[in-house]
Amino acid sequence: MKAITTILSVLALASFVNAAEGDAKKEKPKMDPAKAFAKMDANSDGSISKEEWMATPQAKKDAAKAEKAFGGKDKDKDGKVTKEEFTAVGKKKKK
Repeated sequence: MKAITTILSVLALASFVNAAEGDAKKEKPKMDPAKAFAKMDANSDGSISKEEWMATPQAKKDAAKAEKAFGGKDKDKDGKVTKEEFTAVGKKKKK
């Protein structure tokens, strides 16, 4: 009887720990695009220059990916990303 009680207690504890870990692994919510834009626009001129873009933590992790992302957002190729370009929804990739 003690063995069964011990096993059930261990299983209950294991499921509780597993559930807690599952909650901790959830992704953090994405930042509002307007807030993200404002944070990246260091000089508050209403656009994000390539220098401001490359100063972000994500760009510092992978500069090549950041350069490509900047080029994709800068639709008019004027060297800066406006709020409209930044918040525009891109095309979904085909699998």
